[in-house]
Amino acid sequence: MDLGEGLRQALAKLSRATIIDAKTIKEFNKELQKTLLSSDVEVSLVFKLTKAIEDKALKSRPPAGLDPREYITNIVYDELVSLMGPTYAPKMGRQKILLAGLYGSGKTTTAAKLAKYYQDRGFSAGVICCDVVRPAAYEQLETLARQANIGFFGIKGEADAAKIAEKGIQELKDKKVIICDTSGRNALDSQLINELKAVNKAFNPDDKILVISADIGQVAGRQAREFDSAIKLTGVVITKMDGSGKGGGALSATNAAKSKVLFIGVGEKLKDLEPYDSDRFIEELLGIPNISKLVEHVQNAIAESDIKQEEVDIDKFNFESFYAQLKTLNKVGPLKNVFGMMGAPDVPKDMLEKSEGKLQKYKVIIASMTPQERSNERLIHDAKRIKRIAMGSGTTEKDVHELLSDFNKMKKSFNLLKNDRNMKRFFSKFG
Repeated sequence: MDLGEGLRQALAKLSRATIIDAKTIKEFNKELQKTLLSSDVEVSLVFKLTKAIEDKALKSRPPAGLDPREYITNIVYDELVSLMGPTYAPKMGRQKILLAGLYGSGKTTTAAKLAKYYQDRGFSAGVICCDVVRPAAYEQLETLARQANIGFFGIKGEADAAKIAEKGIQELKDKKVIICDTSGRNALDSQLINELKAVNKAFNPDDKILVISADIGQVAGRQAREFDSAIKLTGVVITKMDGSGKGGGALSATNAAKSKVLFIGVGEKLKDLEPYDSDRFIEELLGIPNISKLVEHVQNAIAESDIKQEEVDIDKFNFESFYAQLKTLNKVGPLKNVFGMMGAPDVPKDMLEKSEGKLQKYKVIIASMTPQERSNERLIHDAKRIKRIAMGSGTTEKDVHELLSDFNKMKKSFNLLKNDRNMKRFFSKFG
């Protein structure tokens, strides 16, 4: 069970309680403690959090008109935001950023992601490969830079990382944002510390950022303290936050170590880097719908696809709009993430896997239809057409009938939801 699922189950039990008294709060806190500890949140932080929740819940009264359960949920929300650290607003402008981290943290990929993040916002960016230890580091960063369409500098075979940093600044002087990727080790030893200090002096960065993997949990706090002691960090990037049950542990540990979380890596693609937003993170953990984020992801998917606005008419629902939605949903990300943004993060895994399979199969079936069939679902209610579509898509007639059934169910839901302002905005972004 990951952190979010545990928190949601604990809150669900609280919402079913008939009376909210001291006993109920203590039982809730026990569930909360169990969940946080199993997600690698430090013991001292867990007890500090639950003590604060208990004190506020028992020593204050809900405002008039607010249900006690809602009031306590709000208290939990506020305390979790405090535990995980404040929201970060990235600096926009000319800057040099030094990245540090151990092996396996995702540092090199983060360098390219970070450069792309700034370049996508109008700031030309480049990366310097100062990793002189890992054999494939140069090739990896060069390839990623090419994919992200950002500047790149490195000196293959050069062992002096500080020398590379100095030359890199000159070579990339036309770039507004320069990011330096440094060597890693299995641990922060004296050799790595000396190398980081030399690069730091030569590069003279505005920000010194530690890259940490979410799956190391509370060890993140110790790493942050050690690196901070060596080069005085200005912040942390936490990678592999997509579905990691240890993410909360890493976040809370770095916050406790007085290291601000600046960005989080939420996937493997170059665009999968987000400024850390504490409210948004806690909302996702608690299963609060986040339509604005869903719309944002849909817009990003559309920007990378060939879907045109005229393909979808918000006041109609046919196979054209259905097909456009399937294409876009496929780019938005795994269905679990989509359901999570819609406030339904605990959809059973077997249902999700079945749905992912259906998505792919339905895309093939719809692609085998004629333009007239896609725009007029009634034409499909013909045995000959069903047989032809099944043969053309390499599926069975039963699969086509199943698509028709699901399409009609979705059409009913669409007609109910399209008058909702938020959902109408969401659906309209599919075209």
